Amino acid sequence: MKKFAITAVASVALVGLALSLSACSGDTGTKAPENKISEGEWPSYYPADYSKIVDAAKKEGGDLTIYSNTDQENWAPIFRDFQKKYPFVKKISANNLDSDEVFQKQLSETSTGNAPADLLVTNAVQAWAKYDSEPGRVMSYTSPELAKLPDYAQLMPSVYAMSTDPVGMSYNASLLGSEPKSIADLAKLVAADPAKFTGKITTRDVSGSFGFTVSHGYVQGNPDAWSSLEKILPSARPESSSGTQVDKVTSGEYLAGFFISSAVAFPQEEKASGIFRFVYPSDGTVVLGRGLGITPKAPNANTAKLFLDFVLSEEGQNAVAEGGLTSYRDSVKQVAGRHTYQEIVDQVGEDAVIRVPYTVTTDAQVKTFTDKWNGLLGK
Repeated sequence: MKKFAITAVASVALVGLALSLSACSGDTGTKAPENKISEGEWPSYYPADYSKIVDAAKKEGGDLTIYSNTDQENWAPIFRDFQKKYPFVKKISANNLDSDEVFQKQLSETSTGNAPADLLVTNAVQAWAKYDSEPGRVMSYTSPELAKLPDYAQLMPSVYAMSTDPVGMSYNASLLGSEPKSIADLAKLVAADPAKFTGKITTRDVSGSFGFTVSHGYVQGNPDAWSSLEKILPSARPESSSGTQVDKVTSGEYLAGFFISSAVAFPQEEKASGIFRFVYPSDGTVVLGRGLGITPKAPNANTAKLFLDFVLSEEGQNAVAEGGLTSYRDSVKQVAGRHTYQEIVDQVGEDAVIRVPYTVTTDAQVKTFTDKWNGLLGK
């Protein structure tokens, strides 16, 4: 299996919704106990003068604004525990934006001199790479947590992986009548009974940044990908979001779907136990690092630094896992209801993990790929 360097994934709260940290219960249906947080303390390996960042953050007013595409239930335990650690932070505003819209909004507001965002968080690999291709669009910041993390934690200079989320395959267990473990398994089912699957499979729309990233990543990472896709895509219909895919697989409109974000699929699998199943494809599981960076003129820059460091810390990564995202820090234990990168490796093997780099794919390459993909889709 061909390897890549790792990337990013997600969907957020309601537009303009200010998430009161004290109101974030973090109730996501997990079975693990709530995290224990050391209030106002940080690890001994942090710089000796780290308290200066904390003191400066206290003077910023206790607000934080994030432009992101991560769901509210994913954020809830992270915000809850961040407030426990730094109680002077009273409010976090997390806008619900499409993956690419995060950067469009930031650039538009920057051009008018009114850019309220402190942090950008999204899994839009192409959009992140293009946005950061010009210098000065992300604040230069080296987290003291970096030395404690695997080498793929830093996606680009000063852009870190908040989580490493797998993109997998799902199916309606009550209707499919089989248990596919790979995209190739699904292709065999389709080839054996084409009529059953016509219009009954969902994949991601490759015209969107996320859909292109995961689909292209799978093909680049699996040399046998097209042999399976050529059998499946004529029976498939594209959808623009994992949420729609999950809902329609659960309802039975689709029998199966692939390239679905685990951040959406994990909670649904728990809610619709016995009906909705989510699996890591054994012939290639794309893993996206969720990019996190501080804006260059963040109004609350010091609070943003505290937040970034917290998210990367062991405490933060436990909260990341509690919210339904996939933690990648080695010290985070895999427990019921929480997911880690090691879990993916344990299930499919390191060689089946496809890591997508935060690099720009040329327009010509995008067109060649999307034309071939869309040309195979059922009409």
